[in-house]
Amino acid sequence: MESTEHSMSESGPETVAQRNHAAPSLMPGRHSIAAVVPCHNEEASVAKVVTDLKAAVPGIVVYVYDNLSTDATAEKARAAGAIVRAERAKGKGNVVRRAFADIEADIYLMIDGDDTYEASAAPAMIETLLSGPYDHVLGVRKQDENGSAYRAGHETGNRVLNGVVGKVFGENVEDMLSGFRVFSRRFVKSFPAVSREFEIETELTVHSLHLRVPQTAVPVGFRDRPAGSESKLRTYHDGFKILALIVGLARHERPVAFYGLLGTVSWLISVVLTVPIVIEYYDTHTVPRFPTLFLACTLLLVGFLAWTAGLILDGIRRSRHEASRLIYLRYEAPGAGTQPAATEDDRPDPVAGDIR
Repeated sequence: MESTEHSMSESGPETVAQRNHAAPSLMPGRHSIAAVVPCHNEEASVAKVVTDLKAAVPGIVVYVYDNLSTDATAEKARAAGAIVRAERAKGKGNVVRRAFADIEADIYLMIDGDDTYEASAAPAMIETLLSGPYDHVLGVRKQDENGSAYRAGHETGNRVLNGVVGKVFGENVEDMLSGFRVFSRRFVKSFPAVSREFEIETELTVHSLHLRVPQTAVPVGFRDRPAGSESKLRTYHDGFKILALIVGLARHERPVAFYGLLGTVSWLISVVLTVPIVIEYYDTHTVPRFPTLFLACTLLLVGFLAWTAGLILDGIRRSRHEASRLIYLRYEAPGAGTQPAATEDDRPDPVAGDIR
């Protein structure tokens, strides 16, 4: 991920919580800030998430989206001061899609309702977004040395998926599956949100990569769920769905590489099948294996078609990215409305050859 000024290597002996508390305080009224908290059966933790956010960021409006909960999640969130909305389409991706479409704000914060992230990191993340200015600030999870917040295999799986996305899209990805992020308005309003479930974090990451938005990362504390709260993530089921999404996104975002690889493999198999037939033809002047020759020719044509499809889809991808970029540019950069206008004294002196 580009422009990662807040790198973990610079943290020294300071803890994540101490660094987050040391962030500059936000000035209420400068920007409208909305927090999106997707929830499914989080009655044990949602009230604390809401109160912690309100304490950390004065003036923030917290929206809790109740996603088919069968417990008292909605009541607990409402009692804590959140605006509660219901999303009947199951899945975190559906919640984010609905929230990003419905909520109007200058800055958007997304955090899970399970109280595993330290809400005290929110001011540092928002200040980082504004000071950049950035469009996407990722909360990179850092658990205590003796912590057990990561379930068995999840940390390894996260690293593998980060590596796959980094290789496919040519960018360093630190914590692709983090559920704690801060966005600018122009990021949110240019995000298509087509994922339905836990793949939404992957889609958010890929959107920021293909649009090449200015972004950075901030380390955030990550802790165990409170007693009585259960994880909704299914390790293998959701892991395979995320991997399938990455393959699909690679097909859409890198069509020349994807279809070019298929076409090249098809050509290689065709050559392997054709060479013995050609050698035999020169020896005997006969072609006894017509089915094999027919298969080789078919694979040769499939290779050409794959490359052609890749080139055509690459042109479509470029047009799609240009359209997304134009939508993105309709909105101001974070904090642009509060920046003083340039004066005559701020302009650089003309240099030789300048045309005014």
